[in-house]
Amino acid sequence: MGHAVGDVLGLAAGVAISPLPIVALILILATPRGRLNGPLFAFGWVLGLAALGAIMLAVGGTGGASTHKHPATWVGALKLALGALLALFGARQWQRRPRDPSQAQLPKWMAAIDRFTPVKILGLGLLFSAANLKNTPLTLAAAASISSAGLPVPQQIGALATFVVIASLGVLAPLAVYLLMDERAKNILGSWRDWAAQHNVAVLAALFFVLGLKLLGDGVSVLAA
Repeated sequence: MGHAVGDVLGLAAGVAISPLPIVALILILATPRGRLNGPLFAFGWVLGLAALGAIMLAVGGTGGASTHKHPATWVGALKLALGALLALFGARQWQRRPRDPSQAQLPKWMAAIDRFTPVKILGLGLLFSAANLKNTPLTLAAAASISSAGLPVPQQIGALATFVVIASLGVLAPLAVYLLMDERAKNILGSWRDWAAQHNVAVLAALFFVLGLKLLGDGVSVLAA
């Protein structure tokens, strides 16, 4: 199982670095219902990653590896396709980044986040993790890697759980600060929010491109072996 976990650590880190969901959570925590909606958002995030990964594991099963413990061809093809998608989108995002970070603007719907119901907050967490142009491909690629390791089901679940925990650290960090530091959390979270809002596009563009190249390389290695 250790080898499978090692293969997905970089992908999990890529999911964890998600500026816009972190900004959304910080805004949620600043609302009157922050103590309820903040954990709900985080739960939706974790649930989305776990569900998406579980679906991919169910598709791959324990037959994702060949008899020689080499990843199956479909795993290489999937990584190749996802890598190309991420790299192309990263290049596009880089071209669209604001030249002056101070001019970066958040989505307009975030202004109304204090009026979101708990159900909408839960759904928002799900969308940010499982229906996201960066996180969805990375989670699918991670689950495919776990499947291709030829592990028994309990170890596959353990490897996926490790991925989900690491991939959730970015979202769980502001929630932990909010719950543990009370009034002192306002300044800390405010500075995090401002930085993430200003650099969201540039950070995502770089992540898309770098992780896309990694998946491309992994895919080529599998197909060429």
